[in-house]
Amino acid sequence: MICWLRIHSAEFYAHHGTKDAERLLGGKFQVDAELCYDATCAIQSDSLRFALNYEHVLECIQRVVHENSYHLLETLAHRLLAALFREFPAILQARVRVRKLYIPLRYAVEYVEIEREAQRSAFVE
Repeated sequence: MICWLRIHSAEFYAHHGTKDAERLLGGKFQVDAELCYDATCAIQSDSLRFALNYEHVLECIQRVVHENSYHLLETLAHRLLAALFREFPAILQARVRVRKLYIPLRYAVEYVEIEREAQRSAFVE
């Protein structure tokens, strides 16, 4: 029984970007994660022990967002996928979206977003 766990708009303050000011001062980022996994044991047992625990997933995402400073959102999205596949063997397929809010540009833009998707069987770290 395949299920999708979806986490929307998890917000973090981090230091990613190509400009020195972004890396020094930081900014707000949001992460969405869509995680496909076999939930058969979780459903049959009705036990969190066999489910994909969203609290643990959020801890993983937070760790990746804060452990390094990346120039590109593409790199951050790829590192998120790598960590999720590494820490949660039950994940079969994953999609992450990383949004950078309040971009220091001369244009009025609500956010910029990168989306990266992969299947475990084809993922190259």
